Amino acid sequence: MKVILHTDVPDLGNIGDMVTVKAGYARNYLIPQGMAVKASTRNLSQLEHQKRMVERHKAKVLLDAESLAKKLENISCTIQVKVGEQDKLYGSVTAKDIEQALATEGVNISKRQIELEEPIKSVGVYTVPVRLHQDIHGKVKVWVVAK
Repeated sequence: MKVILHTDVPDLGNIGDMVTVKAGYARNYLIPQGMAVKASTRNLSQLEHQKRMVERHKAKVLLDAESLAKKLENISCTIQVKVGEQDKLYGSVTAKDIEQALATEGVNISKRQIELEEPIKSVGVYTVPVRLHQDIHGKVKVWVVAK
């Protein structure tokens, strides 16, 4: 019996795969558990439609990430902090501070997307990488200045 898998099944296949299994295994386990549906023409066309929708969504997300990366190249944010001797900061500038500074510029990015290796502890200009998508990384210029 041919079935279309709705979930990953170990030693059988992945989501969207059409596999041939014994009728009892499909009838008694895969279909009742919601792991698969019988491979009919209707279910096959529905699967193809879902695959097309997922591909369109992935393409849209990728395009949005690329445009945001280009926008980030032109943005520089300024963070004012209290400074002690030799331009050392009281505290440090973290990803959360950069997130808030970018929000004032009109760019909504999560602090988890900002890839700051370690907090900034001195005054200066820094280029901070931002992960926008699995394959796309942007860079934003951050100015840390004294109050």
